[in-house]
Amino acid sequence: MQPHIQSFSCLRLCAAAAVVVAVACSKHSVPNVNAPLRIEPVTLGASEPSLAPQLTVTGDRALVSWLETQGRTSLLKFAERTPSGWSEPRTAASGDDWFTSPADVPSVLRLEDGTLVAQWLQTTDEHLEAYDVRLAFSKDEGRTWSAPTSPHHDGTKTQHGFASLFQTPGGGLGLVWLDGRAVDPDPDKHKDNMSLRAASFDRDGKEIHETAVDERVCDCCPTAIAITADGPIAAFRDRSTDEVRDISVARLIKDQWTPSQTVHADGWQIDACPVNGPAMSARGREVAVAWMTGKDDRGRAFAAFSNDAGATFGAPIRLDDAASQGRVGIALTDDGSAVASWIELANQRGQLQVRRINSSGERGPAQTVAGAGAERTSGYPRLTRRGDELLLAWTQTSDGRSTVRTAVARP
Repeated sequence: MQPHIQSFSCLRLCAAAAVVVAVACSKHSVPNVNAPLRIEPVTLGASEPSLAPQLTVTGDRALVSWLETQGRTSLLKFAERTPSGWSEPRTAASGDDWFTSPADVPSVLRLEDGTLVAQWLQTTDEHLEAYDVRLAFSKDEGRTWSAPTSPHHDGTKTQHGFASLFQTPGGGLGLVWLDGRAVDPDPDKHKDNMSLRAASFDRDGKEIHETAVDERVCDCCPTAIAITADGPIAAFRDRSTDEVRDISVARLIKDQWTPSQTVHADGWQIDACPVNGPAMSARGREVAVAWMTGKDDRGRAFAAFSNDAGATFGAPIRLDDAASQGRVGIALTDDGSAVASWIELANQRGQLQVRRINSSGERGPAQTVAGAGAERTSGYPRLTRRGDELLLAWTQTSDGRSTVRTAVARP
């Protein structure tokens, strides 16, 4: 019997040791949000005036895009992140009939097979402020582009914009956008339902499918998209019948968009669009969403985490310290924490700030990236992650001039 007793004791000791190791590993895995970020500027060859930056990442390849203007002509330019900085700018598209806005911005996305997709807005009726989403594809690193096409075919002279592009599970292009086909320009007819719609394209740029995601959303708040282990998830500002405009998400599951689900019931009731959309990041089944609310006439920025691919979200975490103008960004990191950005308002000044947070509600110190101008052209700062670095892009404004700037942040 003695050998059996010794063996049992050994097993108990091993089990106890395993528990100790597991606890130690669990404690070690808690993210240290107090570690400061090292923020360094990265030179970008954006000419003045430039505005409306956007960042996209596919795998380990990141692109920054922006608008430049030359007289009446608008140019969509982009550059790629390289070991030595940003590449020389390239022009994806240009035109003298574009709709340009610091909030409703164009973008350039690289698909996994190397195809580049450019997205911009083309005016269809200047008097009605109507415009269409336009897409073009390039198979040769942007040297040539396909003829422009639109993902929507309703033929209405209404607003179509605030598009977010993503790679579909099948390897093609997907996008969501705000669609005004159900809006009547005559206010007396009370038909003002802006909808959220989605479309998908195959690898050759041929449209496969278009569908409605949500039939009533906020009129002009930017959308966001992220790819989880379960599939794409879209975030947007929803709109109830009594004008509550809180942030919702919808998930693409087996080629069907789920019903919209509120991230957090802020209860912000406002009879106008605040032009302030969410930001989102995903890693596996982890999702982080950031947003702004102005309930009780107090601007505040929040973030929330999900560990089930966006099916449910935890309690909101306050991002700002005093007050916020919103214009948020967020990026998950490998340790399960996230870095969030927002415009902090203090002493009648705006500042682009970042801080680390984790799902338990811990907040690291806020760090200032740049001053944020009050001009309309200052637009939306951008934040995304590429490998072990965080990329930031924003529009620096001074004396009526605007230039897109970028920086990299590392733990």
